[in-house]
Amino acid sequence: MDAIHTSALFIILLVLIILSAYFSGSETAMMTLNRYRLRHLASSGHKGALRAIKLLERPDRLIGLILIGNNLVNILASAIATIIGIRLYGDMGVAIATGVLTLVVLVFAEVTPKTVAALHPERIAFPSSIILQLLLTVLSPIVKAVNLITSGFLRLMCIHSQGSSDALSQEELRTVVHEAGALIPRRHQEMLLSILDLEKVTVEDIMVPRAELYAININADFKLINKQVIQSPHTRILLYRDKIDDAVGFVHVRDALRLQSKDQFSKSSLLRAVKELYFIPEGTPLNVQLTNFQQNKERIGMVVDEYGDIQGLVTLEDILEEIVGDFTTSMLPTPSEEIRKQQDGSYLIEATINIRELNKEMDWHFPIDGPKTLNGLVVEYMEEIPKPNTSMRISGYPIEVVDVGENRVKTVRVIPQHYKKSTTGLLKK
Repeated sequence: MDAIHTSALFIILLVLIILSAYFSGSETAMMTLNRYRLRHLASSGHKGALRAIKLLERPDRLIGLILIGNNLVNILASAIATIIGIRLYGDMGVAIATGVLTLVVLVFAEVTPKTVAALHPERIAFPSSIILQLLLTVLSPIVKAVNLITSGFLRLMCIHSQGSSDALSQEELRTVVHEAGALIPRRHQEMLLSILDLEKVTVEDIMVPRAELYAININADFKLINKQVIQSPHTRILLYRDKIDDAVGFVHVRDALRLQSKDQFSKSSLLRAVKELYFIPEGTPLNVQLTNFQQNKERIGMVVDEYGDIQGLVTLEDILEEIVGDFTTSMLPTPSEEIRKQQDGSYLIEATINIRELNKEMDWHFPIDGPKTLNGLVVEYMEEIPKPNTSMRISGYPIEVVDVGENRVKTVRVIPQHYKKSTTGLLKK
């Protein structure tokens, strides 16, 4: 009779260990579920995902239910193991049962099920949610009572529970995009990261500087104006009176050529075809300006400083190229045209190049928190307009001034193979 009872106790103990493994695995699986994938599955009508979301709406109740079940079966298993141990080994059975049960529970009811659940959370969580939902309905009064006692105890300790948010910060979203791997093509990853970077970049970083603008002085000789219109490399031309700051507006080359074809081309007709200027305050982040372009139904704008002086030009295409890369005809030569590799491994670079574009093109690390062009960086560093053949080291890059003219540095030579990070900052030779 005792043998039969002992066999029954072994069976009950085995069932309790299986239940303990179920509760342990369910807890890990439910807490490991990817919340964003879960919402996606739920929106597509996945029943398991819908049940899991409903359970996770109140994680305190879910955890309370699982812990009640887990502790209950573990305590019962401990009691039954003790009885079995005493029957088989007498007084020494308590110690033996404790040691063996601890090992069995640790391996088969904790580590193994939790590891499997962590590796395959959806496979475990979705089927488990059926039983958990049923248990929560049956044991709801006990779960609520336990949570009430726990909350009261936390308040006595001046600990206030706050609901956690699943919202991601920009840096967290950036990490998610980086870790997406093959799930998101690399090109698409770069575009997503570029969108996140828009607020860190201002219109000055991508604008065509005023010195590089293709513009026509409306007060110039009409023959010269006619020639400049025909030779324009761009579809829109800026018109001004004597100086850029006295800009009149933009005229579309198509409109100007139509006037020429009808023999109606004159200064007055050209001025009548002018479109009103749209101004952009300097310092405007690209994400804001993209929205402004959309709201104002504009595609091109003049960047002005606090005194109203024109600093440069920005187009909608320039901002889009920050996201998707170059795909339109730029107002400036492309970086590859401004960077010429020499046989000795050095690079001859036009100093009007934008530093951000230079860093992106060459994977270099010139500072971008100051001047926007390489010319500005060299002049700021030297604190004067340097003479040709002047050499310096900026951010570890050896630079030689090759050509200077029109009060600015025109061309420099950079020798990247001699690049060396300096621990003392910027060093002059």
